[in-house]
Amino acid sequence: MSESTSTDGKKSTNGFSEQERAAMKERAAELKKEASRGRGNKAAAEELDVLAKIAEMEASDRAVAERIHAIVTANAPDLSPKLWYGQPAYARKGKVVCFFRSGQVDKERYSTFGFTTAGNLDDESGLWPTSYAVTELSDKAEKALAALVKKAVG
Repeated sequence: MSESTSTDGKKSTNGFSEQERAAMKERAAELKKEASRGRGNKAAAEELDVLAKIAEMEASDRAVAERIHAIVTANAPDLSPKLWYGQPAYARKGKVVCFFRSGQVDKERYSTFGFTTAGNLDDESGLWPTSYAVTELSDKAEKALAALVKKAVG
């Protein structure tokens, strides 16, 4: 939790920030929307939601998010795109494995691509990264990302 502004405009060290509250509201809306969808075209509808969210992003984040979407869907076709806290994510059997967080939306200086504990990234050393800063995707970065995605679903 971080410092936040209450409804009366005062700062408080208790509670969630405005961004955190917005993300929680988006997640609640996502869960409600998921529950209301039938089994029919749920996966297709969720992918359209992800693509629509990517299309709303500012140009720099949109370019990165589009490449990440292409890399994940090509290298892990068993993962299903879905929104997670208002951002693109990719899940297996309903559990998010990896996700993209827009730096612009989060008001951070860079975007991130991360993995949850559902991703098989464990390293015998006992130490491994689960989140990566992303400002652009070079050929080398795309190859590294593809390898990580493959490992996460392996």
